[in-house]
Amino acid sequence: MHLVIQGADIETRDLKELAKLSGASAIDRLSATAFRLRGAKPADDIAALCSKARLDFGFVPEGRKLSDFRLLVMDMDSTLITMETIDELADMVNIKAEVARITERAMRGEIEYDQSLRERLALLKGLDQSALLRVYEERLKFSPGAERMLAAVQAAGVKTLLVSGGFTYMTDRLKTRVRLDHTHSNVLEIINGKLTGQVLGEIVNADAKLAALKRIAAETGAAPAEIAGVGDGANDLKFLAACGVSFAYHAKPVVREKTTYAINHTGLDAMLCLLSAEQD
Repeated sequence: MHLVIQGADIETRDLKELAKLSGASAIDRLSATAFRLRGAKPADDIAALCSKARLDFGFVPEGRKLSDFRLLVMDMDSTLITMETIDELADMVNIKAEVARITERAMRGEIEYDQSLRERLALLKGLDQSALLRVYEERLKFSPGAERMLAAVQAAGVKTLLVSGGFTYMTDRLKTRVRLDHTHSNVLEIINGKLTGQVLGEIVNADAKLAALKRIAAETGAAPAEIAGVGDGANDLKFLAACGVSFAYHAKPVVREKTTYAINHTGLDAMLCLLSAEQD
């Protein structure tokens, strides 16, 4: 196994201590923000040291290659992009704090997702559809490292699926913008140019995200071991559990506890060093 250490500021003394704790045989510099400790073994104090030094870490099996994966499944809000779309829509009518509180409770798994979405959308009833374009053009930003990660994954021939409790208005545009293969999200009902506070069809909740993953996996012939997934909230747990390798990205504790890796301090491109054992 290799132990990959990633962070904005990696001190030599921390690397040496981690190498000692893990019994690593060598330290390879992968980049200014990533190092690989060869022949490492798990040890109880590694997590505590990395947490104190604000470093991300993960054990990677020798021989793993990015091209071993056939499908990458991603959440959108606060994962692929930095914002929660529905919170930014609420900001257009000065109720962001109220909507964000509901969003946060749903992300932590404290309230059922369908209920939380209905409550939030009801508060947006009557909002002009032009707000969607404003949010997309003025506020949507990719998470750090997202575009680099996607480019590498696509170059390796891995198919991409974006599953979101957000809205097709955003996912359709992202699909074109960064050449995603598949997307699945909620369809907002809009009548006479105004949001009705409802969605068309079934709500894209945790079960719907998992169903979309299973459908695309079957179409692409991807076995569970060939699927990687990344998300940040409780609504992502079911699809992440179906992935051979799963990532919690700047996530809630309930997600960090149930995924293969947690990325707490670095960008989405930190996934690349964990999906391939032999990065140079």
